[in-house]
Amino acid sequence: MTAAVELLKTRRLYLLLRDRIVTGAVAPGGRLPSEPALAQEHGVSRVTVRRALDLLADEGLVRRRVGSGTFVEDVPASRPIVADFSNVLSNLIEMGRTTAVKLLSFAYVVPPASIAEPLGLARGERVQRSVRVRLIDGQPFSYLTTHVPERIGLTYSERDLATIPLLELMERSGVVAERATQSISASLVGPETAEALDLAPGDPVISLTRVVYEPSGRGVEHLHALYRPDRYAFQMDLVRTGADGTRRWTPTVVCTSGPSSESSAPRPKRTASKKGTRP
Repeated sequence: MTAAVELLKTRRLYLLLRDRIVTGAVAPGGRLPSEPALAQEHGVSRVTVRRALDLLADEGLVRRRVGSGTFVEDVPASRPIVADFSNVLSNLIEMGRTTAVKLLSFAYVVPPASIAEPLGLARGERVQRSVRVRLIDGQPFSYLTTHVPERIGLTYSERDLATIPLLELMERSGVVAERATQSISASLVGPETAEALDLAPGDPVISLTRVVYEPSGRGVEHLHALYRPDRYAFQMDLVRTGADGTRRWTPTVVCTSGPSSESSAPRPKRTASKKGTRP
């Protein structure tokens, strides 16, 4: 119990000091209070302070100089991968081409009702279920669990899915992804997913559920995705529309100049976040 309490105290102090650094309350080059001063200010032991400072140093936010103290590093602003929220389908294949993927599992199963119903499947109808981790510069940022109707899943192999974006495989088999619905919320990561995303169990993540439909209205893909919030973000460009008194913010759609005039989405932006990650 004592070890768990000390871990919570360390985490709390680390987050408090981290917040001061990333918000600019302590400027780059600034010196943090000494270990005894921090211990007295926050009512913790020096061991707890030392562990919190070690976490900040591991993240590259501070540099500890023996005999001098702990100084804030001038760390580049974090630039997570950005996905265009208003153009759901247009950037999925591009995302697959600009990031790497690790396939963790591939199987055919009978899905629960929570997945079968949105896909419009008959009772007992199977799906191809896959679990993948997507990475950029070797660093994981998303944990993806996908269910696709068996009739579609049989058109590609496990090896295909490990090297080619799923939406591209589906379109190659003749599937037309016309529209999608999605919901986004915050969640806490479980132990297995935490390990895959290089997080601690209970850390916050972005949770997304998306169902993709073909023109007939049948579902062709059910996706549940968990994203590291420090490496992934959603963006939507808005414009004011309507007459005076009824003006509102409306998503903008950027069209290409090609003959198809399909909506385009920005390319993923690489991260400059830490633990030795490259920008």
